[in-house]
Amino acid sequence: MSIETFGPVSSTRQGQVAVIRIDNPPVNALSEPVRSGLVAAFAHANADAAVKAIVLTGAGRAFSAGADITEFGKGRSGPMLFDVINAIEASPKPVVAAVNGLSLGGGFEIPLGCHFRVIANSVKQLGLPEVKIGVLPGAGGTQRLPRVIGVEPALDMITSGAPIDAAKALALNLADAAIDGDVVVGAVAFANELITKGAGPRRTSELTIDTSKLAPDLFDKRRAALGRHPSGPVAPRACVDAVEAATKLNFADGSKREVELFMECLATPYAKALQYAFFAERQAGSIPGIGPDVKTRDIKSVGVLGAGTMGTGITLAFLQAGIPVTIVEMKQEPLDKGVARIRETIEANVKRGRMTAEQGAMIAKSLTPSLDLNSLATADLVIEAVFESMAIKKEVFGKLDAICKPGAILASNTSTLDVDEIAASTKRPQDVLGLHFFSPANIMRLLEIVRGKATASDALATAMALSKRINKVGVVSGVCFGFIGNRMLESYGEEVQAMLLEGVTPAEVDKALESWGWAMGPLAVMDLAGIDVGWRIRKEHAISDERRRLYRVTDAIADSGRFGQKTGAGYYTYGSDRKRVEDPGVTAMFRAEAAKQGIEPRNGIPTEEIIERTLLRLVNTGAELLDEGIALRSSDIDTVYLNGYGFLAWRGGPMWQADAMGLAKVSERIKFYEKKYGERWKVAPLIERLAKDGGTFSALDKAKAKA
Repeated sequence: MSIETFGPVSSTRQGQVAVIRIDNPPVNALSEPVRSGLVAAFAHANADAAVKAIVLTGAGRAFSAGADITEFGKGRSGPMLFDVINAIEASPKPVVAAVNGLSLGGGFEIPLGCHFRVIANSVKQLGLPEVKIGVLPGAGGTQRLPRVIGVEPALDMITSGAPIDAAKALALNLADAAIDGDVVVGAVAFANELITKGAGPRRTSELTIDTSKLAPDLFDKRRAALGRHPSGPVAPRACVDAVEAATKLNFADGSKREVELFMECLATPYAKALQYAFFAERQAGSIPGIGPDVKTRDIKSVGVLGAGTMGTGITLAFLQAGIPVTIVEMKQEPLDKGVARIRETIEANVKRGRMTAEQGAMIAKSLTPSLDLNSLATADLVIEAVFESMAIKKEVFGKLDAICKPGAILASNTSTLDVDEIAASTKRPQDVLGLHFFSPANIMRLLEIVRGKATASDALATAMALSKRINKVGVVSGVCFGFIGNRMLESYGEEVQAMLLEGVTPAEVDKALESWGWAMGPLAVMDLAGIDVGWRIRKEHAISDERRRLYRVTDAIADSGRFGQKTGAGYYTYGSDRKRVEDPGVTAMFRAEAAKQGIEPRNGIPTEEIIERTLLRLVNTGAELLDEGIALRSSDIDTVYLNGYGFLAWRGGPMWQADAMGLAKVSERIKFYEKKYGERWKVAPLIERLAKDGGTFSALDKAKAKA
């Protein structure tokens, strides 16, 4: 069997069928050599009189994951993907896509441009996720998909960006056949049947859309239903506009409209922010000084100490990743409650179709409850999730040091405490680090990986690799109070308390920040997480007089037993529906305390000021963390806030916002507030240095990467 190669694209002939294969590992990204290779390979197959049909597939586990992300932001050369797909669709010989694996974005638009589609039953991800990076499918996807599966299912896929699997594709008539076993063998057989029948091309662009059954207000309702979309206010609506164009225009004109809308989206700050967030998340996995030569430790079993909310959530995260867990408590009742909570969650996931009953049963069997600390002796990783007290944690780690096997990683889920002090209670500080999960730990994506001064490189590399294995976004932090996220949250929350004393209400603060780009306002978040969490931390730790003063009312609220949603009242009151209701009594408490402190009340605070003051406090503290080496990169800080604190991706993150604002302006505004409010607003030296030199946080990240 002869093989013709066209760069990373190859072509072989199996009888009357040419099999064209994309081979650009690891995910067959559609780089310029791939695009050029596809054009050449199809031209070659169409010129061969012995070829009667063509099968297109991918090498390895992917058909194609779409665009080559290394080309983002650069001028592209060679044929554009739109032209490649049009050339495939124009083939005079029937073209069958043999979708062997991952098929996303442009890598999904290609099969849409093929005349027929055969999909492996094992394929889990097919779709158009472009909206998630602030744009829309730009190579005909919004015009072809509704012609294949119908308008409403196409709207669902394109506006959500969510992938579907092979079974769903078959149900939507997206696939002509679903194949067990080798999909290429099945596709070649399918192509031979087409040859036997004398079937010609079935071009998607020539299919018509039946609009007779569409509600006249369908598209208006779809736009209205988008609400606060995670991709911001532009791209999701542009997706609806593009699909609507497919119902009103011919394919050529609809495609032109798609390109116009794509370019409009691309020019927005939301697209730039989303694409920045995409790259920032991937960059977070790169740890300076730890290369591929550092071998990770083998984690086959995990121990979790503590069966409370955090312990059970952490346990579920590992169980769902297929890693057996031994969960330990000191008493039977809390252990039973924790195990019941784990099993209830598994059962709920089965009922919702997130896993099969068989998968749920296997996960449940992987859990070993225990009242004996010695049962952790063989675990490869032990995570402590006990009360946030240094004395308790040091006692626990001293015991684990004596029990756990050599080479086991000992991790604390502490959210604020000194990991170095915890490690010093053991004889193996090189094996100790922080794994700060966020609640609910089985759902929240962020995992702060806290590197102590003695943490071994292979332990740190293992933790980062493990974060991906359990579907978390790992970000490395150095040791300081609160690490990256909570240290910044401290300054953000402090400024919120200051504004409450100045006369703004909790509802006004939350409304302002939610309208700007937070998933939830800070007071609603505190009620959800529990006001008592910060209250207990402030009781245990020494804090500044100013911070104590600013939190006086909040601490009084907690003193009264109002901890938030779990007690039915906090900053707000909550009924059985858990909807928050403003409480005039809380506002009155802030007014009374302000009078005691001699703070002159303001008649409200403008939304713009609420946004600016909270954002700049985050940025200023973030700059301190960078200067101190606690955070490796400004993009790591943004990744923390996007994945753990409700900062919406279409806003990029606090540090990205600062760069967009300009650090000279940031410095100027911080100094304005410093003059007005004093020491808590003292500008970070790094901001002053960068502002003076016309620098940015992003440029600083790049300079560090090159060093």
